Amino acid sequence: MRKAAVILAIIANFYGFSQNKQVLYNFTSIPQSLLVNPGADVSYKYYFGIPLLSGISANVGSSSYSAYDLFADNGVDFNDKIRNIIQKSSSNDKTYINEQLEVFSGGFRVGGSESQSYVSFGLYQEFDFLMYFPKDLAILAVDGNQNYIGRSFDLSDLNVKAEVLSVFHVGFHKKINKKLVLGGRFKMYSSGANATSTQNSGFIYTGQNTTGIPNIYTQIIDSNLELRTSGIAKFTKDEYEGSIPGDVARNTFLGGSLGLGIDAGLTYYFKDNLQFTASIIDLGFIKQSKDIETLTYKGKYQYDGVQPNFSNADEPENIFDEFEKAIPRDTLYNKYTTWRPTKFNASIQYSFGEKRSDEECNCKAQSMRKYVNAVGAQMFAMTTPQNPFIAFTAFYKRSILEKLDVKATYTLDAFSNKNIGFGLSGTIGKVNIYALVDNILEFRDVSKANSMAFQFGLNYVLQDLDE
Repeated sequence: MRKAAVILAIIANFYGFSQNKQVLYNFTSIPQSLLVNPGADVSYKYYFGIPLLSGISANVGSSSYSAYDLFADNGVDFNDKIRNIIQKSSSNDKTYINEQLEVFSGGFRVGGSESQSYVSFGLYQEFDFLMYFPKDLAILAVDGNQNYIGRSFDLSDLNVKAEVLSVFHVGFHKKINKKLVLGGRFKMYSSGANATSTQNSGFIYTGQNTTGIPNIYTQIIDSNLELRTSGIAKFTKDEYEGSIPGDVARNTFLGGSLGLGIDAGLTYYFKDNLQFTASIIDLGFIKQSKDIETLTYKGKYQYDGVQPNFSNADEPENIFDEFEKAIPRDTLYNKYTTWRPTKFNASIQYSFGEKRSDEECNCKAQSMRKYVNAVGAQMFAMTTPQNPFIAFTAFYKRSILEKLDVKATYTLDAFSNKNIGFGLSGTIGKVNIYALVDNILEFRDVSKANSMAFQFGLNYVLQDLDE
């Protein structure tokens, strides 16, 4: 049982990544670039996303090891593989899962044919998971404390949060003048299920008695553990007979805990070919109020005896049995507030290789000057319960044809120092198709991959020039 829990924690780390969408950011031929910067310089008469196909994204990764380390057929004992992973990981290694599915989306110009103001809207489903690797607890669960007399195991290593939610949003962006574009977005969150355990503290300590009597130990458990849940408690009841996926989906889109948030962004042109962008995404909160339950394990226990409670490797259930006896469990039903992981983006872009469009002059367009190439750099930061996640990206964009654009990125972050991404956006008729892939070098052997990600979508777009 204890090893199964550790294996689940390790497997979860295979799916860690961040919400950094560096290939999509400022890729303005894709309408969904407004989701990562509502002030992106995107212009169109209107667009509509193909329902359920306009925005699909998934991310997988690990900050310290790969699936190969656990499942490789290399003659190494499975238990030794688990121990090797635990030893090479640290409590600062983080796991992040993010999945998004756009249900519907759209946008249109407002204020007349001469206007440069646009409204966008949509609904998407999102899943977030964040966990720091619980190294001390993993060692204790796998090996017990028999070989760690005198060591204190830190309970604050238990740091995890997960949520499934839907997000309805309405945005507005406007070109103020030739140099400045501003945009904002209002969001309403509906949380179908949430689990949060991030403010834990305490320790488990076993020491040798100093009286000189052999095999006499002192064990101390000082616990301040808390798990807050919303939308989950009813699934744990014996009388529950429903469908968990179906009920979570209904809660997510119809009856979840509600919250509010905002996005904001801008684009500023120092020159026609030198641009600065910045955005802040998901500055918001959710008031968890539906089917709430908080479990606490708080207290202090000291034991003096012949054998440490947590050292009997032949009876792993004793680990949990003795812990439950030592620290009382309490159940509370108080509402609580969770904050969304807030993201910040900033970029600088230099364009070159001027090319003039073959289309007839359109006076509403920002300028007839067009550049084939662009290079630049982007910074990304995201709040987490501990240190913020930070990534740096260098990129190159090129317009191959009038309606075919590509983008290549190189990203340096906590998960990889060789993350090369590639994006393609093309328009056939009035249908925009885009595909974005991250960490393409890892596709040579996905079992050894530290991180991978992809995005895909279809939109119906009518540009200004199509009038």
